Order: sequence, then structure tokens, then C-alpha cells
Amino acid sequence: QVQLVESGGGLVQPGGSLRLSCAASGTIFSIYTMGWYRQAPGRQRELVATITYDTRTNYAESVEGRFTISRTNANVYLQMDSLKSEDTAVYFCNMNYRGVVYWGQGTQVTVSS
Repeated sequence: QVQLVESGGGLVQPGGSLRLSCAASGTIFSIYTMGWYRQAPGRQRELVATITYDTRTNYAESVEGRFTISRTNANVYLQMDSLKSEDTAVYFCNMNYRGVVYWGQGTQVTVSS
């Protein structure tokens, strides 16, 4: 059983920064893709960024140039800079391992004055 636990969310002012972390545990081998998704109130869940086992990255257009995804083994991080109010959402960690998708419980990010 794979477990994903997110941390690092909170309240930040527009223009500020946050760093989200996701720790994966369980019996996991080296070949897998991890990512971050988010869901704002009244909106569907959307992809934020993904990173493959060999560190190839993909970003949503809305966060390109502001967010950076990285990983160390079974941990994935999301550095969020120049935050905007529209970034407010619950952020979920995701892992695709051997065709099975795993999700964390989410961490709240609120960008407001």
C-alpha cells in the first residue's frame, strides 16, 4: 500500500511564496511519475505539474514560470512563487506507479490579503 502525505500549505499574501512537500511511503521502486494537482471551490481538479522518474517536467500554463516541481527519490516538492489569489485551492500530491494512481489527502493553500 502506497501512502502519500502532503505538507506546507497555509495562508500567504499575493506575491508571496510557499513550498509544498509530499512524502511517499510503502514498497516503491524507482520507476514512477509524481505530480501536483489542485481543486478550487466550485471548480474541477486540474493538473499543476508532473515530474517523471528521470526528472522530465510538465507544467500547466497558468503556473509556468512561477512554480517549480522537483523530486528526491519518493518525495516530491512544489516551490510556488509570485502567488496569486487564483492559486487558492486544495493541492493534492499524486503518484502513478505501475499503472495505479495514488493520491494524498490534500493541503490547503490560501492566497489572500
